[in-house]
Amino acid sequence: QMQLVESGGGLVQPGDSLRLSCAAAGFTVNSYTMGWFRQAPGKERERVACISKPYRATYYASSVNGRFTVSIDNAKNTMYLQLNSLQLEDTAVYYCAARRANPFCDDMESWGNGTLVNVSL
Repeated sequence: QMQLVESGGGLVQPGDSLRLSCAAAGFTVNSYTMGWFRQAPGKERERVACISKPYRATYYASSVNGRFTVSIDNAKNTMYLQLNSLQLEDTAVYYCAARRANPFCDDMESWGNGTLVNVSL
């Protein structure tokens, strides 16, 4: 059974930082294409960042403007997303997802339940 559990979201102010975690079980993160997605109220789900396999190519959405960093801790089998200089527009539920190794970061096979990032004044 593949499981993904996000954590680390919360209520923050513009300019603050958060680190989101995606703990994986039942598979090895290092062998899978892993991605972060978000969905804001009234908007479609957006691909934020991913690490594709087998080439380990990293993708970031232009909307994050170099503020986010995705990483993997193989020892902990966990993927992280560092969110810096948060803006109001970053408010969304953030999801992690996984699929078998593929150059693309879509058509994901397994999803977590999400963690809410609420950037508010």
